[in-house]
Amino acid sequence: MWDMLLKKKKKRVQSSPEYFSGSIPSSPITTDIIFNRDFILDAVCRSDDVRTRDTIWNQKKAVLIYVDNLVEKKMLQDKVLEPLQTSQATSLPEAVPVAELVRVTDFKDAVTKLIRGYALLLIDQEAAIYCSNVSKTKGRTIEEPGNEQIIRGSHEGFVENVDLNLYLVRLRIQNPNLVVKYHSVSETAPRNVSLLYINGLTNPKIVQLVEQKLKTIRVDFAAAPGTLQDYLDENPASLFPQFILTERPDRVAAHLMEGRVALLMQGSASALILPVTFFTFFQSPDDYNSRWMQGSFFRILRFISFWLATTLPAFYISVVSYQYEIIPIDLTYIIKSSLENIPFPPIIEALFMVVVLELLKEAAIRLPKSIAQTIGIVGGLVIGTAVVQASFVSNAMIIVIALTAISSFCVPMAEMGSSLRLISFPMMLGATLFGFLGIAFCFIILIMHLCKMQNYGSPYFYPLAPLRIARLKDALVRFPQWTMKKRSNDALPQERLNERE
Repeated sequence: MWDMLLKKKKKRVQSSPEYFSGSIPSSPITTDIIFNRDFILDAVCRSDDVRTRDTIWNQKKAVLIYVDNLVEKKMLQDKVLEPLQTSQATSLPEAVPVAELVRVTDFKDAVTKLIRGYALLLIDQEAAIYCSNVSKTKGRTIEEPGNEQIIRGSHEGFVENVDLNLYLVRLRIQNPNLVVKYHSVSETAPRNVSLLYINGLTNPKIVQLVEQKLKTIRVDFAAAPGTLQDYLDENPASLFPQFILTERPDRVAAHLMEGRVALLMQGSASALILPVTFFTFFQSPDDYNSRWMQGSFFRILRFISFWLATTLPAFYISVVSYQYEIIPIDLTYIIKSSLENIPFPPIIEALFMVVVLELLKEAAIRLPKSIAQTIGIVGGLVIGTAVVQASFVSNAMIIVIALTAISSFCVPMAEMGSSLRLISFPMMLGATLFGFLGIAFCFIILIMHLCKMQNYGSPYFYPLAPLRIARLKDALVRFPQWTMKKRSNDALPQERLNERE
């Protein structure tokens, strides 16, 4: 009976219709204007927002096809329709004064242009379609990214228009060697990925490897560079992030000048940067916009927050479970008294509070801004007070988890902050089983993993593994700019000199 059900299920799957990917087969355009018009309308399922207008040009019948909500009506009227009816020019490019007029001879290219905001001009007895760019340019204005705020420096952020994002990058890198290559990872959105790198600086092997991976990606829909991480990730089993997702054009420009590669996508305000190292996630534009001593201090503070976020709960569990003797006797009495009425072991306390904290964090993110802060503050105070009074969690554990959360938020990149919170779980488990020995064992495994990992041929834990003393001046701390005359070798750049003499 079970075999019969499996056979029926298998047969049903095989007989199911193939999923429509939205791709249009390549087919040459004919000289029959009626056939061409009907073919295009059928290709877009005769959608109600696709409009057609009959007109005359050069004593020939013509048809204009456009998507109503994608084109700028005034530009369509002033730059296309009126010139067609009044111009005496015999050449269409001379008659239609638009910035971009493309002649295509394939239906697939014509439909692609149509759904990108172009107006299609079909002329009778001509086996070609003219596509004029009259698309709307409305979008979100340039403003500072809410997730990557800084004190000094540029306050501009990416928007959802990839052309404007490329403009912001080129405004900062006015170099003819800045290369932009278009790639498509979806049949429904051609040329939706922009690959940026500096020719002569970026290692060509990295560019070639990224392009090979992009060519193998075929998805139904890709809305942001973050959706490509699973396909580009070379270490999918690692808890550590291997790409930087940023909304700051100045950060993208800085990484491009270090020999890295950036990916931009239409409809997304984020850029994906690769390859990166572990220490890259602890760098902030504020480090370079302030004096080197201040930048070094705050960078060291971030590394301290890294150790607190990963080991503080485990350290507390180890102390209260095994090694009371390492803390002062007065503090021992205080901690012991707070644990007298707690029915759960420290690991359960820690897990409970971490889950509660993550729930509050998610609620604050998903709720409207007007009430998100209230939920975060009031919810934290009410729940924290209630669990202590109910003897579910001790006061000391509340302090430990709060310090852990604050430490994880000190990391400039949200991807690394989330990874630190995940790493704390095996640390807590090791502390519960073996105390400080378990923490040391987990720490050794962590360091071995970091030293072994490679990211597009670049050592992830560079410059500590392999050890490069000279490059520590921009990894653990931030030395003055005049002392760093060579680029870091973590991205394997072709040109190492960082300044011209």
